Amino acid sequence: MIRRHVLVTGRVQGVFYRDTCRREARAAGVTGWVRNLPDGRVEAEFEGDPQAVDSLLEWAQRGPASAVVDHMTVNDEQPVGDTEFVVR
Repeated sequence: MIRRHVLVTGRVQGVFYRDTCRREARAAGVTGWVRNLPDGRVEAEFEGDPQAVDSLLEWAQRGPASAVVDHMTVNDEQPVGDTEFVVR
């Protein structure tokens, strides 16, 4: 079990990034959360099997079809035992 903290910069708000992220995470069996930040970035935490989290990180680098991801930072976090993936 691993957890990653993610900050995504670019055209990532107003393009269904959070909702699509929730669907992708749930399909992969990843828990955690995603939210918009006031500065236009998207912030998320992904927790789960390393392979599933890595797969979701690959998706996050692209985002949904109408998103344009300019930059993404990823940091390791301690797992907290989330039981679902939510949009905050």
